[in-house]
Amino acid sequence: MSNYKKLFLPGFSLTLIGMGLSISIEAGFCKWNGNPTWEWVLMGTVGLVIFNTGLSLFGEAIIRASKEKKN
Repeated sequence: MSNYKKLFLPGFSLTLIGMGLSISIEAGFCKWNGNPTWEWVLMGTVGLVIFNTGLSLFGEAIIRASKEKKN
């Protein structure tokens, strides 16, 4: 695997994790500010989807790195 790919996947996945958490926290603030239910539910759902995608990609990066070390 090239150095670019080694750095891209972990970095991108950590960015998604941070973005998903930020969006989910913002959804909580929207709930407390009295925004319509559909708004904060949708925002929170999107945030959790992004967060879980980041976790999955980070896990994939760890698996790829461990396989490369064995070879």
